[in-house]
Amino acid sequence: MALQVGAQDTDEVMIDINTTPLIDVMLVLLVMLIITIPIQTHAVKLNMPIAPSAQPPKPPEIVRIDIDFDGTIGWNGTVVTKDELLTRLAAAASQPDQPEVHLRPNKLVSYKVVAMVMANAQRLGVTKIGLVGNEQFIN
Repeated sequence: MALQVGAQDTDEVMIDINTTPLIDVMLVLLVMLIITIPIQTHAVKLNMPIAPSAQPPKPPEIVRIDIDFDGTIGWNGTVVTKDELLTRLAAAASQPDQPEVHLRPNKLVSYKVVAMVMANAQRLGVTKIGLVGNEQFIN
């Protein structure tokens, strides 16, 4: 099927399909498809609460428990016995807003003493407890 340019000498019927209307319909359908696709945004929509003009929350109370190399236990810098430690941990656990307990063991202390303090804190209901001073254990 070659394209003939110029006048035709024969009275033949043209058999070629006219593709121009098909292309027009295809382009219209493509434009309609593009218009109906929702625009995708890459934003995360958050419903942030609107805070009343209240004061910002106060920083949490921090309790520092130091365990020395010989097993002596300190509560915010004062040396306490195991019984005093238990009563202070129970008092801290009973508060509605529990203080953060920072446990700082010495590098040379026996693990048994540290595990005893952590187990007692867990048993009494202290939920905000963490080990600090881990940089001393690197070497």
